[in-house]
Amino acid sequence: MNKKHAEIEETEILVIGGGAAGLSAAAEAASAGARVLVLESDLHLGGQLVKQTHKFFGSKDEYAGTRGFLIAGKLLDELSAYPDEVKTMTNTTAMGYYKNDGVVTAMTGEEKYFKLKPKRVVMATGAQERLIAFPNNDLPGVYGAGAVQTLMNVYGVSPGCRVLMVGAGNIGLIVSYQLLQAGVHVAGILEVMPNIGGYWVHAAKIRRLGVPILLRHTIRAALGVKTVQGALVESLVTGERFQLDCDIICMAVGLTPTSEMLWQAGCAMKYVPELCGYVPIRNKRQRATHEDFWIAGDAAGIEEASAAMIEGRVAGLDAAASLGYPVDENRFDIFAARLSSLRRGDTAAKIRAGLEKVVAA
Repeated sequence: MNKKHAEIEETEILVIGGGAAGLSAAAEAASAGARVLVLESDLHLGGQLVKQTHKFFGSKDEYAGTRGFLIAGKLLDELSAYPDEVKTMTNTTAMGYYKNDGVVTAMTGEEKYFKLKPKRVVMATGAQERLIAFPNNDLPGVYGAGAVQTLMNVYGVSPGCRVLMVGAGNIGLIVSYQLLQAGVHVAGILEVMPNIGGYWVHAAKIRRLGVPILLRHTIRAALGVKTVQGALVESLVTGERFQLDCDIICMAVGLTPTSEMLWQAGCAMKYVPELCGYVPIRNKRQRATHEDFWIAGDAAGIEEASAAMIEGRVAGLDAAASLGYPVDENRFDIFAARLSSLRRGDTAAKIRAGLEKVVAA
């Protein structure tokens, strides 16, 4: 297709990202009557939810006790109630945003290029995995945790026989447990910090199954020639180094919000360590400083999927309200109360501290 002559498709609300936050935003906006287009770069809707085989915490409103991939199905069922309002496109990537005319360019696959002219945009683009540098980290057998989950839980492929997990946050602990469920041996979990970053209930399950969690330890090198055959591990307390046999090194060392298009739109951004990177300044209804943009989920700061779903509903409802659609204002208070409940306690103190830096009145 000649890019100069690409037709411009119009929509009221463009939701970029078809994961927990994006699907929730689309459902909420559609329930108010708005026309919504959802773009998802993956081959399927549901985002990270489709990889999650564990049961969620939280409240019944956020599907506590339900496995993540089933939650994805519930959100898609909710969308199916609005066939006239919601259109979805998979294998489609939003390429850029142009401030001069408000056009979003997109590509389906590697062939179909097109332009969109949305009245409002909800950014639910999620996050990218962080990786760490060490010698031979480009050997086949070095994975991010998301890639391991995709292989196992989406395609049913075992990544290897003996895995070293780097990172003891929730992702590292959960993926380690899923590996064990798949019959893969977990040689150990390394954590650079002096404490476990994930929920204790996840760590307890791992330890009961005999997997050592080595605090204040890090990986210094991947060992092998053509593929991973082991890892060089170092204690940050004693400086002792030792080799650990493995054929997979799985890195679960954190996520970074995906925010490129927010920069392109000129949204005010701020680096907030507690939220794991640059995130947009926003009001209490998820509206960014660019009046046509809302944000939700990990693009707004790394948090649990339960919070992403509520943020998505707030963003979708407020975007619809900004277009003049009648909405129940009480729903905003309900969503605020549900978010506040999720963010209680010591485990969410970091999130609360980060939000104080970027949420305006």
